[in-house]
Amino acid sequence: MTLSLDTARQIVAAARAKGREMNLKPLTVAVLDAAGDLLALEREDGASPLRPRIAIGKAFGAVQLGMGSRALDKRAQEQPHFIQAMNALCEGSLVPVPGGVLIRSEGRVVGAVGITGDTSDNDEAAAVAAIEAASLQADRG
Repeated sequence: MTLSLDTARQIVAAARAKGREMNLKPLTVAVLDAAGDLLALEREDGASPLRPRIAIGKAFGAVQLGMGSRALDKRAQEQPHFIQAMNALCEGSLVPVPGGVLIRSEGRVVGAVGITGDTSDNDEAAAVAAIEAASLQADRG
């Protein structure tokens, strides 16, 4: 299965709905395919201008390294030189904090969601809920 634009849009809508349900600050949601290419991106009113790059960075790191950004955050704490090297290879676009969640279908990675705007834990919760709302599996790492 490949991630379609319609599914990406469904994930964005579900993430935004979860954000409203949880009373989160304005979110920015990015959905990338398995190659790390952007499929959908929305920045809610009131979200700061840098948020799209943060959301993409969370998802990009997850899909490129094959682990959710929560696991990347743990690696950054335990092995800072490794994450620094990976960030250099990613041309500075890696954002190793929770909120980047892999999207799996039948066990295979088909993309990733990156969310930013509230606390990293809340960003991640919205991403997981959105992926599951699309009948896919969320992998936080």
